[in-house]
Amino acid sequence: MNYLSTRGHPDRKRFCEILLEGLAPDGGLYLPEQYPQVDTATLAKWRALPYAELAFEILSLYIDDIPPADLKAICAKTYTAEVFGTDEIVPLRELEDGVYLEALSNGPTLAFKDMAMQLLGNLFEYELARRGAELNILGATSGDTGSAAEYAMRGKKGVRVFMTSPDGRMSPFQQAQMFSLQDANIHNIAITGVFDDCQDIVKAVSNDLAFKRKYRIGTVNSINWARLLAQVVYYFAGYFQATASNDKPVSFTVPSGNFGNVCAGHVARMMGLPIHTLVVATNENDVLDEFFRTGVYRVRGAVDTHETSSPSMDISKASNFERFVFDLVGRDPAKLRKLFVDDLGLNGSFDLSADPAFAQAAGRFGFRSGRSTHADRLATIRDTDKRFATLVDPHTADGLKAAREQLAPGVPMVVLETALPIKFAATLVEALGEEPARPKKFEGIEALPKRVVKLPADAEAVKAYIAEHCD
Repeated sequence: MNYLSTRGHPDRKRFCEILLEGLAPDGGLYLPEQYPQVDTATLAKWRALPYAELAFEILSLYIDDIPPADLKAICAKTYTAEVFGTDEIVPLRELEDGVYLEALSNGPTLAFKDMAMQLLGNLFEYELARRGAELNILGATSGDTGSAAEYAMRGKKGVRVFMTSPDGRMSPFQQAQMFSLQDANIHNIAITGVFDDCQDIVKAVSNDLAFKRKYRIGTVNSINWARLLAQVVYYFAGYFQATASNDKPVSFTVPSGNFGNVCAGHVARMMGLPIHTLVVATNENDVLDEFFRTGVYRVRGAVDTHETSSPSMDISKASNFERFVFDLVGRDPAKLRKLFVDDLGLNGSFDLSADPAFAQAAGRFGFRSGRSTHADRLATIRDTDKRFATLVDPHTADGLKAAREQLAPGVPMVVLETALPIKFAATLVEALGEEPARPKKFEGIEALPKRVVKLPADAEAVKAYIAEHCD
């Protein structure tokens, strides 16, 4: 399996090369040259597999430069009941007639990012040991990626983590999860700005090829194909739990900020998983909803990025969107470059409303979208608690609200849960008047000593910090 850049760089690379690289040299994102196809016989064979074995089967289609026995051992080490709380790993429950919740938040940091990050940590450690090399991971987080990455990488040999986050824009619980870690290989950097500033810094550093090579910079954001690939697995697992046979379509609703989670669903659908609709659920930062309604993709600046009660989705530049648009425009790198480099780079937007390809976003690729507000979130949290005795976090509430607007008769709708409610206690208190249950291991976490440095929204300042702590 070879991988190409969405922006047309001529090189083709193997999985373990892009695992450690992040962005392509031309600033594009890596995708496989083609999506492996899964037929009904294969789906039937996979249906009864435990999660770790299902992960191995799917990953094996994309990873051919790690010996199968080693890859199988990595999957078995990653996806255990000890780490994720249940043998099912991602248990599914029917909330109401035809609407399901897929639990993705039972990992170490109580968010869906653990599903991929735990695997990524083990893959990094394996490949770095095989090469006798080190890696400095530079990441950006709006809340959950940071803690998931740091908990997955803490104590890992040959790995340092430099995680940027928007200063003051995460919940107190999210901040405490990250900033309370005292491991020497973990560095928290609070950036004066919004998440998009953090993400721009990661891309700027990754595009400085000399610096990237000298300091061995890698990424854990979903621009890293390995992370997105790991997320493909739980679409298959959710599908199998929601159906009794492989001839029944299922829809998924995905709370979306950076488009990585739902892009994994796109990949699963392209592989042949019978997904009817992929619903992109946004909050007030509705760049993606606007695109799927109008064909116009218009990023917002920091001053126009709303601070909301579903803060992990307070994003106005969806990095993984480029992967989907690459498929949408027929994998034409010249057209992709015009949209993302010329139009978006110069004008802050591009318009596909008159392009025949835009109709395919819904027709061929199955995408729909929805938008939620703070009032919607509170109402959904209250309703879900009252009718089903189930607490959901604000992002999952965004997903439930959008899901109910896109139901199709006879088609199960699976809403991907994103985090446990305790991570956003203030909003739960506002909605219900009481704080959600807190796992014992996180009691008093907000009072622990913090280890964090504040820096301006400047790539050069971050590079200087990395250089200082790598020499």
